[in-house]
Amino acid sequence: MRNNLFIIIYCIIIILSVMYATQPLQPLLAKQFNISIIKASQFTAVIMFFLAISPIVYGYILEKVCTKKMLSIASFVLLITNIFLGLSTSYEMFLFFRVCEALVIPAILTALMSILANIDKENIKFNMSIYVASTVFGGLVGRIFSGFIATNFSYQFVFYSLSAALLVSLFLIQKLDYEGDATIVKPKLHDILFILKDKRFVLVYFIMFCMFFVFAGVLNVLPFRVKQISESFSEFQISLLYLGYGMGILVSLGSKKIINFFRNEINTILVAISFFLFICVFLTNEDIVYLFILLFLFCIGMFTVHTVSTGLANSMKSSQKSLTSGMYLTFYYLGGATGSIIPSIIYEHYGWDIMIYTFVFILMIVFLLTYKNRKLFF
Repeated sequence: MRNNLFIIIYCIIIILSVMYATQPLQPLLAKQFNISIIKASQFTAVIMFFLAISPIVYGYILEKVCTKKMLSIASFVLLITNIFLGLSTSYEMFLFFRVCEALVIPAILTALMSILANIDKENIKFNMSIYVASTVFGGLVGRIFSGFIATNFSYQFVFYSLSAALLVSLFLIQKLDYEGDATIVKPKLHDILFILKDKRFVLVYFIMFCMFFVFAGVLNVLPFRVKQISESFSEFQISLLYLGYGMGILVSLGSKKIINFFRNEINTILVAISFFLFICVFLTNEDIVYLFILLFLFCIGMFTVHTVSTGLANSMKSSQKSLTSGMYLTFYYLGGATGSIIPSIIYEHYGWDIMIYTFVFILMIVFLLTYKNRKLFF
């Protein structure tokens, strides 16, 4: 049991590292391939997009598959594509292999989540909190690791190193003591429409779409903003700005205490949105030390809303939990995918400040709509 848990946590951390490794490198990759900020942003956005459609599409493609087999094949594909990312000499080639990664990452995460939910059915809630904490830690490690490697060696070495880590995960997957199938839900249109008739679900999905849109927008454009402030900042120094991302681990593990402090879920969400909005206003600051501190607070606001909303979406309906949580992830990652592209367009044409003011406007609408509809949850 402990061995299984260790293997799953290791695999999650590596997959999320692969996912976010390109983020601090985007200005470097833009320069290397002679491309715009918008094109460089696609390297992260493409994976978010496939994660968004996976709960709907993958149920039809995969149906019942052997989890361990799916995990092994998809991880092997990821290992090969990472080697080719390091060997890529053009934007088109790099994007092609990134799309290949985007196709298999949702399958790997689905398999890992399925195993985690089934290896110890008495502790599903605890295991899911471990899953969330591991994804956050993976996102943090991936960004800092890639910045460090790119600064001290080369950006190509980032992908070769990740391939080596994936080789270790392939070896560990064979030692997994689990032979079950991953039963992936095939969502039916009338079931989706039935859930969307419930205003509470629509509100929670809307909140998370907008929150992740703003969050992904800030974190995706951040490396370009830092380079705009001073060209002398290295990739490793840029990656250190993402340290605040680690607050997601503390928030996800301490969510019960946070909810108890604010008395209920919707109050916690309202306070966290207003806090997130308040911090967002100050992101126009050009002092890197201030930005570093603000991003810690920014991440606390985001992860509080995300953790509480996940619990809320899973508790509002006793049946069809797989579908409600799958739809939650679809809206969440759609927010992330669009948030990785649209803000970079705003930034390229109008600058950082206008982008931040656009985010503030969006968050004000989110707060007002949530406040107006808060009685739906009582």
